[in-house]
Amino acid sequence: MTQMKSFFQPLRNAPWPLWISQVMAVLRIELKKSLWMRRSVWIYCLALAPVAIAGLDALFNHVHLLEEDTQTFAYIFQFYLHGTIFFACMGLFTWLFRGEVVEKSLHYYFLAPMRREVLVIGKFLAGVLASGVIFGLSVLLCFSIMHHGPSGRAYVFDGPGLGHLIAYLGVTLLACIGYGSLFLALSLVFKNPILPGIVVLLWETFHAVLPSLLQKVSVMFYLKQLSPVSIPPEGMMALFTVVAEPVPAWIAVPGLLCLCSAILVFACLKLRRTEISYLAD
Repeated sequence: MTQMKSFFQPLRNAPWPLWISQVMAVLRIELKKSLWMRRSVWIYCLALAPVAIAGLDALFNHVHLLEEDTQTFAYIFQFYLHGTIFFACMGLFTWLFRGEVVEKSLHYYFLAPMRREVLVIGKFLAGVLASGVIFGLSVLLCFSIMHHGPSGRAYVFDGPGLGHLIAYLGVTLLACIGYGSLFLALSLVFKNPILPGIVVLLWETFHAVLPSLLQKVSVMFYLKQLSPVSIPPEGMMALFTVVAEPVPAWIAVPGLLCLCSAILVFACLKLRRTEISYLAD
């Protein structure tokens, strides 16, 4: 409780223009690292994988039925959420601070006359912007390939397709925000993010078998509620799935953002007490 009071106390007389300019400075530096560094190539490869799947389907499947294409894209999008975006966010956001420690450069930020909460927000926004742009464009390309025929164009411009596309892009951004905040916080707690990442992956994958109250602690619970085309569980998962009460969008979006905000507050408090020890790494 004392830590929470000390966290919110400076907000009363905060120099907001200074903090915003510092956040923007950190964002520009980190955005360049996230988008143009050599280690980011694998993120682009992950983003292009579903696009390649959609391209192969369009190339070899000459009979395009609108209902079938819509369902196929919904399955591909679930692959986005469970695999592509999850692992990309794990690699991108855990590296925001662990990479500084590995490269022995975090002390430069700590020596700057800047609050550590500002550093957390700046790095987080850079990660969200980078991942949101990469995977948003990937979803847009994949959706365009899957609905390129006459029926697809009619579905987009004369039917619900445009609304579905906007919903898919919104869910993609929320996935980057949710998983990004989670992995950024985990990188401040654990030196090796692989084991906690496996735990999070299992939690997100099998959250549907948990009691309905615990499902609301999962990022995937809110993302599924917001997806325009739902995919019912199949196989063994259908036997053990606990059907939770559906959550409307006006509750699901603020609920996910509140969960992410709580995680970021924890990350800020954790970074406040962080001391640099490169010898330990």
